[in-house]
Amino acid sequence: MEVQERERTPTRGREEEIPVRAAEPARRGLTPRSLRAFFALAFVLGWGFGALMVLPPVEAIFGEPGYTNPVFILAVYSPAIAGIGLVLRHYGVAGLKSYLRRLTLWRMSAAWWLLLLLGIPAVKYLGAALNGTASEFPFSPWFAVFPALLVALLIGPVEELGWRGVALPLLQRRFAPLWAGLILGVIWGIWHLPAFVLGGTPQSAWSFGPFFIGVLALSVILTPMFNAARGSMLIAVVFHYQMNGPAWPDAQPWENFLFAAVALAIIVLNRRRMLTSSDAATEVLMPGDEDQPHNGALPRP
Repeated sequence: MEVQERERTPTRGREEEIPVRAAEPARRGLTPRSLRAFFALAFVLGWGFGALMVLPPVEAIFGEPGYTNPVFILAVYSPAIAGIGLVLRHYGVAGLKSYLRRLTLWRMSAAWWLLLLLGIPAVKYLGAALNGTASEFPFSPWFAVFPALLVALLIGPVEELGWRGVALPLLQRRFAPLWAGLILGVIWGIWHLPAFVLGGTPQSAWSFGPFFIGVLALSVILTPMFNAARGSMLIAVVFHYQMNGPAWPDAQPWENFLFAAVALAIIVLNRRRMLTSSDAATEVLMPGDEDQPHNGALPRP
């Protein structure tokens, strides 16, 4: 029911009461407290779909876990589903469009771009050399890599719409980038646990300990890069894509320790920015849009 106020307006020597519609209640934007809902949704959906895959009827219909299994894909998409759902709930369709515009942010220093495009493959090949697998190329004929590249782009990197799209900006409202990156890295790593017990996933052949070290390192490396690009989801997606690149040789477990060394170097070289929040990206919507009226005054459905 709408509440109406009455405005008194003088008319020919008398006052006339004119009903005035009260302002619509404003939606509250996402806050650090919203992280509880985000992480709960990401785990319930991700681990729930993971549990479904071990049921005999589901496995009989869709096959073992993998990139061709739609239930597996839904499990991988769960952080993005949680993030998009919360953005819609708190900001509406207009807010969702603003949030997705963060996929257009690409400006950052040349040094970060070199690390993103050349540094990650270099670490992968160095890890593979230590592993004795640097000369491996898992595709024959060679052009079979192209469909794999497309699939890799459309699956794993979509996670970042949740992890770096929603969780990291909200964490950085309370914590310095280093701590926010580490907290998210812990949660990100634990979220992957079902992949280690399901057959058919790459993680099922790995050890969780080195993987967890690697995930913490990657979260720390990506955080200042993300901030340098003003909270770009595009940079996060490309970073994740590079990590999952099907053309790189197998570098497990050595790549995890090498990325940990890179993370330590980044912390030392960027310690001021990593330990203070002055340059941290904290907006869920496109930078500058959080202050626009449509973000705080969308009517409730």
